Amino acid sequence: MKAVVLAAGKGTRLQPLTDDFPKALVEVDGKPLLTHCLDELVSLDADEFVIVVGYRQQQIIDYYGSSYDGVPVTYVHQEEPAGLAHALLQAEPKIEDDFILMLGDNVFRGNLDTVVQRQQEQRVDCAFLVEEVPKNEASRYGVCVTNKYGEITDVVEKPDDPPSNLVMTGFYTFSPAIFKACSLVQPSDRGEYELSDAIDLLMDSGRTIDAVRLNGWRVDVGYPEDRDAAEQRLAEETATLASGGGNISR
Repeated sequence: MKAVVLAAGKGTRLQPLTDDFPKALVEVDGKPLLTHCLDELVSLDADEFVIVVGYRQQQIIDYYGSSYDGVPVTYVHQEEPAGLAHALLQAEPKIEDDFILMLGDNVFRGNLDTVVQRQQEQRVDCAFLVEEVPKNEASRYGVCVTNKYGEITDVVEKPDDPPSNLVMTGFYTFSPAIFKACSLVQPSDRGEYELSDAIDLLMDSGRTIDAVRLNGWRVDVGYPEDRDAAEQRLAEETATLASGGGNISR
């Protein structure tokens, strides 16, 4: 499967870390955020990376070039920061089949492979990696509602009053049907084309979307303190491995 990585963001909330770099190149434990993402995708046998760039895009292109760890890299450009659905649409000309989507500001350790396997079973149209967070933190994310079968029935983007504490993590698999849905989305109250609205359109059309619960951990690096939290988790992982604690789930 190809992997689309959204890395066009400016990272305003990460200032001053993003004063001289795009968000994707902010280092976490000595490696850019985007490198952490690409390493996970390499482990999933992604056969091409389609990276959506925008703010300070040339720095990203110069850093990674035309391939990463033997996997070809293609860049597409988001001219303005108009939301995740808009960013994903820029990748449409490069995608012909089911694909992985990863938001480029997360550090993951967990069962991403389960999401890919669920998509490849061809029983679902989409699959999302989700996790439970404290209710007071859920408003930072796209919040999911599921039925008794584990299928997603509703997604609400950054709600003031979250309907659950189950949130999207920034790792998905989709069929190309998501592009049609993205093209139909109207700007939200935030003035952005929201991926959650496109997902709602998929559900309205009868598509099946499965929720795969995260077995492991992830840190959404939105603020400087999040970078510190990610580095702490990675340091704990290194210490566990050094003490003979066994393999860490990816």
